[in-house]
Amino acid sequence: MKYKKLKGGDQSNVTSFHVKGKKREQEAQEIEQLYSKYEKVDTSEIESFTDIPLSERTKKGLSENNYAIPTIIQKESIILALRGKDVLGAAKTGSGKTLAFLIPVLEILFRQKWSSLDGVGALIITPTRELALQIYETLVKVGKYHEFSAGLIIGGKDLKFERSRMHQVNIVICTPGRLLQHMDENPLFDCVNMQVLVLDEADRCLDLGFEKAMNSIIENLPSQRQTLLFSATQTKKVSDLARLSLTDPEYVAVHEHEKFKTPDGLTQSFIVCEAHEKMPILWSFIKAHSRQKIMIFLSTCNQVKYFHEVFKKLRPRNPVMALQGKMHQLKRMEIYHTFCRKEYAVLLATDIAARGLDFPSVDWVVQGDCPEDVDAYVHRVGRTARYTRTGESLLLVSPKESAIIEKLGSSKIPISEIKVNPEQIISPQAKLELFVAKSNELKASAQRAFVSYFKSLFLMRDKTVFDVKSVDSYKFARSLGLIAAPRVRFIQRMEKKGSQKENKDNDNQQTEEDEDVQTIEIGNVQEEDKDFNFNGDDSDDSESEMFAIKRRDHELEKLMGDDLPLDDEVAEETKPKFKAVLTKAKLAKKILKKNLLPNKKIVFTDDGKEIVSQMKQKVTEVGQGFEASQSPAINLEEAKKTLEEEDVHDRKLYSELGRQKKKERKLKQKGKRKRDEDVEKDSSDEDSNSEPDLSWLPNPDDVYGNPEKSESEEEEVPKIDNLSSEKSVISKSRKKPVSKKKKRPKTDKNSEPGGEIDLSLGETEDLALKLISLK
Repeated sequence: MKYKKLKGGDQSNVTSFHVKGKKREQEAQEIEQLYSKYEKVDTSEIESFTDIPLSERTKKGLSENNYAIPTIIQKESIILALRGKDVLGAAKTGSGKTLAFLIPVLEILFRQKWSSLDGVGALIITPTRELALQIYETLVKVGKYHEFSAGLIIGGKDLKFERSRMHQVNIVICTPGRLLQHMDENPLFDCVNMQVLVLDEADRCLDLGFEKAMNSIIENLPSQRQTLLFSATQTKKVSDLARLSLTDPEYVAVHEHEKFKTPDGLTQSFIVCEAHEKMPILWSFIKAHSRQKIMIFLSTCNQVKYFHEVFKKLRPRNPVMALQGKMHQLKRMEIYHTFCRKEYAVLLATDIAARGLDFPSVDWVVQGDCPEDVDAYVHRVGRTARYTRTGESLLLVSPKESAIIEKLGSSKIPISEIKVNPEQIISPQAKLELFVAKSNELKASAQRAFVSYFKSLFLMRDKTVFDVKSVDSYKFARSLGLIAAPRVRFIQRMEKKGSQKENKDNDNQQTEEDEDVQTIEIGNVQEEDKDFNFNGDDSDDSESEMFAIKRRDHELEKLMGDDLPLDDEVAEETKPKFKAVLTKAKLAKKILKKNLLPNKKIVFTDDGKEIVSQMKQKVTEVGQGFEASQSPAINLEEAKKTLEEEDVHDRKLYSELGRQKKKERKLKQKGKRKRDEDVEKDSSDEDSNSEPDLSWLPNPDDVYGNPEKSESEEEEVPKIDNLSSEKSVISKSRKKPVSKKKKRPKTDKNSEPGGEIDLSLGETEDLALKLISLK
């Protein structure tokens, strides 16, 4: 949503209530003077906007934007709207209808002293988003010095932002769908105090496409309001006017009695050609008019998309752009502004660009597909020759569609036929077939364009102009670059239904004839029975013959003989036929046709980003180019080169992974050693605080001897030189951790001394006492 305060300027100088009160008194006097001048204005004497009784703020906004002289539709309709009348305005395209309803809207709200607290004061409804954007931009320029707020409410915008500000907007410019959504979902939005309702391109807003939405919108609007309707092809249907509850509307048709219905500066011509010849003609036309601004209209969005993609690949001199309803709104707005700024360009568009849009300096309007009716033709060619400028238009029609030329002539539209020189036609069919064969996406786009074109022809209401069967499907498909024509299923279904209906009618007719014959036979039988029944009695035999069903094939057995089918064979033929089983091979073929990658696994991070595995995808430029080629035949040389490049990259990748794993293994070992050292340190601290280990002391029985044993059985005690050596042994034994305890080996009685000293019994007792004292 675009939301803006229209006022631009001098409120910051107002610093006291005295000045504000004085300003209000001046506005009140100005409003009284305006009311008194409306009835005295003579439209024939108006030569500039200064001659129309308008507020100073409106006049200032008009003069700054170089609006000085009003057009005929502006002179007639503005005065009627200011007098409070409902207006039906009809004028040629490019005649200034936008200002014809914007100026009355500003003046009506200015006279009512409208503010943001009053809510919505005016609704301006248009059929397309681009037209709503254009009206909004014009309103911001002209209403610059008013204190109203304006909002652009169209699809594709932020709905939450619109909801929070809808109740503060004074002038709402919108499309029917988004307005109805706010009426249904936004509790803050209401139109209870609305003063003016404006329908731009009113005939399109009230047709079948917007019928339900408009009916719902009108039910939510107050009955006491002023309604303004404007269009180049204004509706006069009583039902449409009754829906809007108009009261004594004034019909303003300034160009109704003129010689031609289209602008005077427009030169119109047409070419009769087959459907498969349109592509070469359009491409040759673009090549021949490289220094001009061109608009090309096509029937469907899929056609616009495909032609845009193809023309970009063919590389014309002018930039090629596309504008169609399936595009995102921001992209549509960007293309609209870009084409307006360009001096030379080509715009491929559907009918969303055919109504009301003011593209500056359009030289040519080419209609690649025949318009639906005369009104659609008028709106399309109205994109050129606007105001006082000149322009040219070209219409391409098939021999069947040439019936519309008579309708254009009867509607006061001058158009002449031109012949095409075949030598100047440049056919891009060979290049298109190459592009389509190389790209599956382009092929699918071409197929969608083909089907959508046939669907548009099939759905046209005027069957005297449009006929699907008149188009050679094979040649038209080849002109789009396709080898074979895609199946158009809905046409096949309709033809099947038509044939079934004809067969059914024939069967019904045959059945009626058979019933008549049977009745005659029954009547004859009855008469014969009466003749031969002399007694006059109705026997059971005659009654059974009367209602019996006669076999017409009673001689079938004689004719067929042994070839007559048996009951089992008949039952076999009458069995229901089941669908073929979908095998893995058929499923794989379907996947290949849809260009899907089976068994593809995509891994995402916690943030939602895709993790690209370099082990499964081509990384080098050669490999990516080989995958992007998507050629049905494999080039062995390119495949070999791709494998070599990928092999070099894989070796580097594997070596890098090996170094990384080795580094991680070293870090793991280092951490393990550090943990072991910490454990040893902790265990040694625990040993220092615990009791001393006495496992090293000798056995007392070995030292003192057992009295029950003889002296010869006593074990020898090792002899130690001095006490210092004994202390060193004690200190070393204390340093040993608890976890590494070892039993002291016992000495053998029969072992040799080996440097040991023999001690006497008294010396041994002294040594034992000393050792105990050390404890």
